[in-house]
Amino acid sequence: MTDLFDRSRVLFVHAHPDDETLATGGLIAELAARGVEVAVLTATRGEQGEVVDGPLAHLAGTPELTAHREGEVAAACATLGVRHHAFLGGPDARAAGLPPRRYTDSGMAWLDESETVAGPGDAAGPDSLTSADPAEVAADIAAYARAFGADAIVSYDAHGGYGHPDHVALHAPSRAAASEVGVPFREVASVADPDDALDTPQHLPLLQEALRHYASQLTVDGADVVHVGGQRQPILTRFTLRTP
Repeated sequence: MTDLFDRSRVLFVHAHPDDETLATGGLIAELAARGVEVAVLTATRGEQGEVVDGPLAHLAGTPELTAHREGEVAAACATLGVRHHAFLGGPDARAAGLPPRRYTDSGMAWLDESETVAGPGDAAGPDSLTSADPAEVAADIAAYARAFGADAIVSYDAHGGYGHPDHVALHAPSRAAASEVGVPFREVASVADPDDALDTPQHLPLLQEALRHYASQLTVDGADVVHVGGQRQPILTRFTLRTP
């Protein structure tokens, strides 16, 4: 895992706004603190995400929600020390010769009563990430990796953290893109290994600040986040990276 700290430019590939902070925020903050240049590539804009009750509830189901979440991810990334952010399919993140495209949120369904394991929903449209050709996704990731000058790529493991289909859909293309560009790929284990983990509790205040930018999606409550559906989750500060 610590070989990432020997890299100079590390690219994180994530599915939706908030994933970069929820799933890898402490790792990103630690890399940035050590002088590593970090980029985040976000595949979709979380178009199908629910909205927290309150002053932003009127955004649910509107085009304005997309623009708002673009602002949320920009602010969160800046807080973590990320100076390079792009959306998959946009400028610098599209394979040469192809017109720009917009990958959209595939949606999901909870598969268990505790609402901790996700799976495919029934609302994925033709432009959704899970409907795209994985080779096209990989080519777009590779294009951005080259534009950024990445010397390592980090994304989800095959389970995608908690099974969200968009997370799962990014594992193989991110791995393929790393191979195409000729850089190492590291996957974030869905469950951290206590015997092989990086602990970053020193970054908890920074993670809390970054997550507060996602007021449309979650609420920060001490060392936890409360998701729009009421699920409470500790803010992650322990990470295990693996070479698949």
